[in-house]
Amino acid sequence: MKILVTGSAGFIGFHLASRLLARGDEVIGLDNFNDYYAVELKEARHRQLTASPSYRGVRLDLSDRAGVEDLFRREQPEVVVNLAAQAGVRYSLDHPHTYVDSNLVGFVNVLEGCRHHGVKHLVYASSSSVYGLNTHLPFSVHDRVDHPISLYAATKKANELMAHTYSHLYRLPTTGLRFFTVYGPWGRPDMALFKFTRAILAGEPIDVYNHGQMQRDFTYVGDIVTSVMRVIDHPATPDARWSSDQPDPATSSAPYRLYNVGNHQPVELLDLIRTLEEALGKKAELKLLPLQPGDVLSTFADVDNLVRDLGVQPATPLVSGLGRFVEWYRDFYSAGPGERR
Repeated sequence: MKILVTGSAGFIGFHLASRLLARGDEVIGLDNFNDYYAVELKEARHRQLTASPSYRGVRLDLSDRAGVEDLFRREQPEVVVNLAAQAGVRYSLDHPHTYVDSNLVGFVNVLEGCRHHGVKHLVYASSSSVYGLNTHLPFSVHDRVDHPISLYAATKKANELMAHTYSHLYRLPTTGLRFFTVYGPWGRPDMALFKFTRAILAGEPIDVYNHGQMQRDFTYVGDIVTSVMRVIDHPATPDARWSSDQPDPATSSAPYRLYNVGNHQPVELLDLIRTLEEALGKKAELKLLPLQPGDVLSTFADVDNLVRDLGVQPATPLVSGLGRFVEWYRDFYSAGPGERR
């Protein structure tokens, strides 16, 4: 297939594009290479992808309406995987307009491109952040998610609503994936695991929020990509379980689906740090801090629908995934801890 992957120089986008190319797909990769984190890392991912003759990279911002329209008209992709977004809960506290431009305006431009150019399936990244103040664990796609606690989460919830609208009005198959704390090689420097690794190797203290009393459903990037690829090959269809009398957020009469993609094994933050210490062979100095605005205490994915519909379930043990991340980190930053940030 010809597949457009937005955010192809990003963490998940890079891994997905690599796997699609390996199985023989043609990939158009879009990225704006913004400086939210080190552009050098994005460029390094991009160089890996451009080694394939089946890959074409496009430097474009999704908020560029004319540019996105021209891209769809020129390339005519069969499938679109929208991973481009302004990420980060805390960053959204101080940079709200960036999230509106990328996650809302940009997403509408993608939806319109899909609508007008016969795209067979739109797969897009949502986030576990949409669960917000929901404290019922594990988080289920059947739960209502009407109380986000960050603008980032609100934009991801809005993406789900916008996608449903296009699925209903234009019968565009859309599938939203709520990712849970993705980690692994080529990861994002703004994520806790990356920050912890850099600081520990540099002999610096690490910031541990809520005094470590937090849980996250850490999900290895390879499992994420396996799930995304399975979703790509199974476009959403109307759900026979839909009932207007008892509406369920996870079902619809439109070709629309939502899935959690998580390891279904929440880990205490302090346990993550201990496992990382073992992988690095070095102890961490902890700087215990209060809970940050926008953070949730626990995430835990109910993946029953993913297993039932697609037969796939993330399952990489944390110790294995962390080992692969640390091996990559040491190699990539071999000049010294953090010198290539």
